Amino acid sequence: MTDALRLVDIAVEHLDEVIRVRSRSFGPLDAATRENWIKDAKEFVDDGRFLGVMDGDEVVAAARYWDFKQWWGGRQVPMAGVAGVVVSPEYRGRGVGSMMMRGVLRRAVEQGYPLTALYPATTVIYRHLGYEYGGGRYRFSFPSHGLRALGGKEVPVRRAGADDAARILELVAEAHTAGRTSGPLVWAESKVADWLADDDNFGYLADDGFVVYNWDGGDLRVDEIIAGSEATARALWATVGSGSSIARTVNAYVPPSDPIHLLIEQEADKHAQLQRWMLRLLDAPAAIAARGFAVGASLETELELDDAELPGNTGRWHLSVADGSGSLTPSTATGEALRLNARGLAALYAGTPLATLRRAGLAAGGSQPDDAALNTAFTSASYMLDYF
Repeated sequence: MTDALRLVDIAVEHLDEVIRVRSRSFGPLDAATRENWIKDAKEFVDDGRFLGVMDGDEVVAAARYWDFKQWWGGRQVPMAGVAGVVVSPEYRGRGVGSMMMRGVLRRAVEQGYPLTALYPATTVIYRHLGYEYGGGRYRFSFPSHGLRALGGKEVPVRRAGADDAARILELVAEAHTAGRTSGPLVWAESKVADWLADDDNFGYLADDGFVVYNWDGGDLRVDEIIAGSEATARALWATVGSGSSIARTVNAYVPPSDPIHLLIEQEADKHAQLQRWMLRLLDAPAAIAARGFAVGASLETELELDDAELPGNTGRWHLSVADGSGSLTPSTATGEALRLNARGLAALYAGTPLATLRRAGLAAGGSQPDDAALNTAFTSASYMLDYF
């Protein structure tokens, strides 16, 4: 490592070097995957969402972030989804990754993202930069014959294709708005159309719901299912379960509270999988204003925030929540305030109870009544369905 390290915008001419570093981090890409990776990468390059670190003329680290929206309290909040974080082996443990991620944080702030999230390969670097666990991506496994037996034959179900992308997004929005959901990603209509057009995916659509699933080795895998009624839920799950003569198991990415856990007679396999993801607030006032809050929650309280990486979040703030909305405004009030660092604020935003934050040393000050009101306002069972 030399003194010539510098943060750069990754350009198209750097992509072969990034792939070289990526291969040392995640393994080599086959020809088809490499072609698709480069196609996607050019979108990040064009939008200024692909950064790297160079030592002289050599790319030694890189990271990019997706232009996402994420549901929080039934509202869509812009979110920078950090992915593909790679550092050459000989540069690891020397601060290169932190240098690069600080550049990513600054760029995402400049581009107006209130939030950022990622799936960590290691939590150490990201916690040091203010990220904390926000929720999980859950995969449950069900016996296919149990799904097949759910019925729902009275509900018409048809195959879905790329032309149904807009309707799929409408159904997702209806479900997550009504359920005041937190965590799932919002994909662009063009991406949803590509997903539905892929011959490896099987999409089925009802009037108030849809399912997309595919083969997963000798099993089947549900990537997403939305149902606005019990009858539709039964019909869509039974459609997947109709493959029970070949596939004995259906693996499904669904939240722990999905109705399937109540509908199917057999319990899910005990070995459920969990991938945890991390969250960070980039612009605290914007993140609070964009989020939905629990219906009926009402509070007025003072926060003292300490954000070592993004000083714009640091300081005394007044938090107000009412009628499902919130605001965070600068405050000159004196007296006791709830003190949170960047990790504590991210965890609170994701619905972690104040008692847990206090026992972890991520919150101090404040009062017990305010803790109860904050827990009610921010309550959520945050989850994602997608890995990025």
